[in-house]
Amino acid sequence: MNQRTVVILGSTGSIGTQALELIGRNRDRFRVLALSAGGDNVALLARQALEFQVEVVGVARATTAQDLQLAFYAEAQRRGYAQGQFRIPKIITGPDASTELAGLACDVVLNGITGSVGLRPTLAALDAGTTLALANKESLVIGGPLVVKRVKPGQILPVDSEHSAIAQCLRAGTADEVRRLVVTASGGPFRGRTRAEMADVTPEQAANHPTWDMGPVITINSANLINKGLEVIEAHLLYGLPMDRIDVVVHPQSIVHSMVEFVDGSTVVQASPPDMRLPIALALGWPDRIPDAAPGCDWTKASSWEFEPLDDEAFPAVQLARQAGERGGTAPAVLNAANEVCVQAFRDGRLPFLGIVDTVARVVTEHDVPSYEELSVDDVLAADAWARARAHELTGTTVHDPTTLHGQETPQV
Repeated sequence: MNQRTVVILGSTGSIGTQALELIGRNRDRFRVLALSAGGDNVALLARQALEFQVEVVGVARATTAQDLQLAFYAEAQRRGYAQGQFRIPKIITGPDASTELAGLACDVVLNGITGSVGLRPTLAALDAGTTLALANKESLVIGGPLVVKRVKPGQILPVDSEHSAIAQCLRAGTADEVRRLVVTASGGPFRGRTRAEMADVTPEQAANHPTWDMGPVITINSANLINKGLEVIEAHLLYGLPMDRIDVVVHPQSIVHSMVEFVDGSTVVQASPPDMRLPIALALGWPDRIPDAAPGCDWTKASSWEFEPLDDEAFPAVQLARQAGERGGTAPAVLNAANEVCVQAFRDGRLPFLGIVDTVARVVTEHDVPSYEELSVDDVLAADAWARARAHELTGTTVHDPTTLHGQETPQV
């Protein structure tokens, strides 16, 4: 394959750092053109930029520009460069930095930003006609109609393990041969518990995921399974199947990442040990596979895989997300925004664990989805802001700076 130029948004987070690790082992296949991050870890960002000799670096927080420039000099000195031996990349600052980088001429934009701030960069990459490796599920969930309107066939390559698995399984048949999609869920740390048994769950318990090593926000999303609801909406938008043909099944081993059932009764699965480097490699190299991107299953050892139906009574978040997805418009944006606020309120001790989904449901119910002739970015962001304000009001919490979400991205399961 020809060498591909790559722009990585959210380079200092989990997805970004793993992508750069993969690229570092495959420099004949990929060249990094630009990197962006929130600005919380300028030392790491400078190290990445010099390691891959990128041309442009973006930071969301404009006040970190001087710190980043000093970090470049410190990193150059650490590497033993004499003055004049290295070139400082162009620095772009401000909340639109990632959006500007997403519009650069390149082969692939990897959007690894967390939160609704990833929407504008997603749209910028699509409008530029660039292949989009999408880890920022929020931009697809909240901006569904906007994304669907802009996207060309095959332009979005999902980085989520579940949707990457579906994309691989779909190679086994034609679109009209697909009966249903089956998204797997680990079940999180509270699999098998009743709703009453989760009343006193603590943030520390919710952050103890049995399979994946993830950040606190996404781990909590996995604990109450609202992440699976978001993934159902994603699958609907990515693959064009109605919600009632997308199922969720609990698979605690997290080896089978998703399945596709075909009309003849065949079910094709994608199986691999939990490792985000595999979907990252597939998204960057699609349709080609990158050799040794991640370890495969060890078939010399005995193992068993379990599959269980989802307990909707104990974990109502998936049904709530389905309802929001079916309402469409700005309802998914409200769901996502309210959830982000409620998760933070739970982490701060201001909301019980069960109160996360209960409060999100209340905000979604209160939201009256307007009839739009044509949904705009401003419409989506206005609904996002309303939902956050209402969720803050219900939880008695204060507003957090959304730009701090840059660079904290981690895979959702």
